[in-house]
Amino acid sequence: MSKAYVFTRHGGPEVEAFVEQAPPEPGPGQLLVAVRAAGVNPVDWKLRAGKRRPGSPPATFPEVLGSEIAGVVEGVGAGVEGFAAGDAVFGNPVTGGYAEHTLLPVSIAAHKPEGLTFAEAAALPVAVATAYDGVRQLDLPAGATLLITGVGGGVGVAAAQLARHFGIRVVGTASAGKKEFVESLGAVHVPPGPDLAERVRAAAPGGRVDAIFDLVGGDDVVAVAPLLTDRTKLITAAAKETIAELGGVPVARARTSEVLDAVARLADDGVLRPQVSATYPLDRADEALRAVESGHTRGKIVIEVSV
Repeated sequence: MSKAYVFTRHGGPEVEAFVEQAPPEPGPGQLLVAVRAAGVNPVDWKLRAGKRRPGSPPATFPEVLGSEIAGVVEGVGAGVEGFAAGDAVFGNPVTGGYAEHTLLPVSIAAHKPEGLTFAEAAALPVAVATAYDGVRQLDLPAGATLLITGVGGGVGVAAAQLARHFGIRVVGTASAGKKEFVESLGAVHVPPGPDLAERVRAAAPGGRVDAIFDLVGGDDVVAVAPLLTDRTKLITAAAKETIAELGGVPVARARTSEVLDAVARLADDGVLRPQVSATYPLDRADEALRAVESGHTRGKIVIEVSV
């Protein structure tokens, strides 16, 4: 049997539970993976709460939490090429990540670089890949200024590292307690709060912001949107319901193995390093998810699964 952390219906933390279940069987184009690490993301608790993307299939309860993993291949389905038992891999599972075993489609899987730990690799498929897709979508020239709201989280950290690599100047909003951390990323720190747009303008080089990568939504993105004359340079991974009213668009996620290979190379080359700030064993998955659900984490939270 295989241990997993699930939600049994839509709701709050009270619907979460540990279960023992048979390891899934890999179908065509799938890998059976023994999970070594699983990234924890806001989307995990949002799915538990019933906030699914339009067009997504309905939940089948119990549903295993988690949308990004790294681990070791234990079996392959029909038609799989390029992967074999024993390979270290990472990607987006179709049967949840907070588990000892999961299924990984080869279309959103990649080989783990030797230079990355399993915990670091588990932070790539959602947080880092979202940052990569967003920075590419904005397509800013070197010397431009990018504002990242919520720069201290997993996506924001990666977006700041990637932007700096491409010669883009970064201003980031984050709580006062994250000031030193944000500045270590090469970004100018601005705390959220009243008169946010004015304070961002004062902090930005030349008083100008060329694009906004929003990761918090709410009042903050509404406040800073007027800083842009070109609202096509306003993208969000957090305010998808209201972004159209502001003239912006959601981050266009690619969700392909090619993107995973690209971010793996960047991580292996040292261009970006997933900032794993805390790890939890699988039997404390509830604590890991509560930490992310609080909205006050720094960097990335990862669940590590014992071999």
